[in-house]
Amino acid sequence: MSEERVSIVVLTHNRWRELRRTLERLDAFCRGYPVIVVDNGCTDGTADHLQRDFPAVQLVRVGKNLGAAGRNHGVAQVTTPYVAFCDDDTCWAPGALERAADLLDAHAEIAVLNARILVGADARLDPACAAMAQSPLPALAGIGPELIGFMAGANVMRTRSFMDAGGYWEPFFIGGEETLLSLDIMADGGRIVYAPDLETYHWPSRSRDAPLRRRMLARNALWTAWLRLPAGMAARRSLAVLRDLPGWRERLRACRDALGGWELIREHRRRLDPATCEKLNTVWQTEAAG
Repeated sequence: MSEERVSIVVLTHNRWRELRRTLERLDAFCRGYPVIVVDNGCTDGTADHLQRDFPAVQLVRVGKNLGAAGRNHGVAQVTTPYVAFCDDDTCWAPGALERAADLLDAHAEIAVLNARILVGADARLDPACAAMAQSPLPALAGIGPELIGFMAGANVMRTRSFMDAGGYWEPFFIGGEETLLSLDIMADGGRIVYAPDLETYHWPSRSRDAPLRRRMLARNALWTAWLRLPAGMAARRSLAVLRDLPGWRERLRACRDALGGWELIREHRRRLDPATCEKLNTVWQTEAAG
């Protein structure tokens, strides 16, 4: 049974209304699957509401907001071979997790399956899906193309792959946190694949700090390049990240933010293998040409 193969980890921070909607939909669409909710330092009474209204859901309380790394505490409680991730504003479609488990059972080389994401009440396709569908990396027959990354709230992953790669790196907090984990999974020999037959729904929350997220996205992209890429490749990637920022003020701030963690980066730097670097170059060159 797929319920014995897949657990669902949901990360939340001070968005009880959105979380309640997600849990109601998971109960309707994915009934029987173990659900683990990570209370990421909530101060809005989420834990009390959850224990009262959804007693079957496993609650993991984190004493402070760890950002993306809060998911690590949820995965630590998973006992199934596969884990499906949700945010508190996403939900898996009926049948998606069963199909994901079957695919992972059949393809030992796949570590991560990224779903097709349908946004809002009109279920419009997330633009990121078009980019994933056009990946220049080889496709796995009957599934979809290989990727160099995934979306944190829209993937099903081998639990062991997550644990072996170390999960999400806590210093990132949030913003592009998937990239480093993706690189480490690929370096361990796992493949990341876009599987459009798997669907997840996304109702974007209005409760977001967009300016802070944009700032951390730039810092974390620089950190990721410095943590894993060979020196020349890291320099080229850093320039590409800075060029994508809207102005010199933002570029200087990104450099200042990133350089503030230089000692931490030096301590944790580990260079990627040539095969993984080749995949990255293939995708980045295609994106630059497009």
